[in-house]
Amino acid sequence: MFPYILRRVATGVILAVLVTFITFWLLSFSFDGVVSNILGPAASTEAVVALKGQMGLDRPFLVQYFDWFFGMFRGDFGVSYFTSEPVAEAVMARLGVTLSIVFVALALTIVVSVALGVLAASRAGAVDRLAQGVSLLGLLLPNLLIAIFLVVVLAINLRLLPATGFVPFSESPSGWAASITIPVIVLVINGISNMASQIRGTMIGELRKDYVRTLRTRGVPTWSIVYKHALRNASAPALVVMSLEFLSMLGGTLIIENVFALPGFGVFAFNSAIQGDIPSILGITVFSVLLVVGVNLLTDLINGWLNPKARIH
Repeated sequence: MFPYILRRVATGVILAVLVTFITFWLLSFSFDGVVSNILGPAASTEAVVALKGQMGLDRPFLVQYFDWFFGMFRGDFGVSYFTSEPVAEAVMARLGVTLSIVFVALALTIVVSVALGVLAASRAGAVDRLAQGVSLLGLLLPNLLIAIFLVVVLAINLRLLPATGFVPFSESPSGWAASITIPVIVLVINGISNMASQIRGTMIGELRKDYVRTLRTRGVPTWSIVYKHALRNASAPALVVMSLEFLSMLGGTLIIENVFALPGFGVFAFNSAIQGDIPSILGITVFSVLLVVGVNLLTDLINGWLNPKARIH
């Protein structure tokens, strides 16, 4: 297992290097535009050339890239062109906001989706139709529409929750919970629509297998068959869906954070891309790749723990 972990970590580092190299190469075509954004639309050509030289953006492409690359391995991701904030600190602060929302949303999504999926697979009829209806509702309604509806009802009409803003957990746990409740609900509704149907389909396949019929003939209780045997064997594909849903939620926070004015990773990435903030874009790229690799690695490890046949040596 340990050599496998080392290989996956090495793969993640190589992938991060390749992605950042391509990203840096693509950004190199817009260096003049980045400098113009910093100086403003009225800047003269001479001013653009002068600032470009001061920032070192007139050096050869490979020299610039490897200068940034070796700095990254020392933990120096550079400084934002527009806020003068160290990129690593900026990314970690925003990522903490986003992950606090995504982790809560994912945990609730898993609990509700597993419950709906298992009930729908093991009990045909009204329960199955209800579970499929909930999944279909989440697919039909876009996140933006759900977010606006919840803000109008819960924040404006009922005044139960704040419409915008974020309160750090360290400042006020109750304020933090209130500030993330509506964003979490939006992500959970969308997540259930994707995950519950997948778990239902996987569980139906497991409950039709020969070992389930054998357990039934031996008088094993239905709850034990469903939860101790079928659900465990269905965990591998379910874990893949969960990991994909986690990454999907990370992408979905871009809209959520903009709607609710949350200082998260998605808004930071969007603003950095619009401004052409090269150090921030590169830092965001590295952290995103490593996050994806880490989630996939954790999924494989959990799968190996739940399913001995899938264990990796």
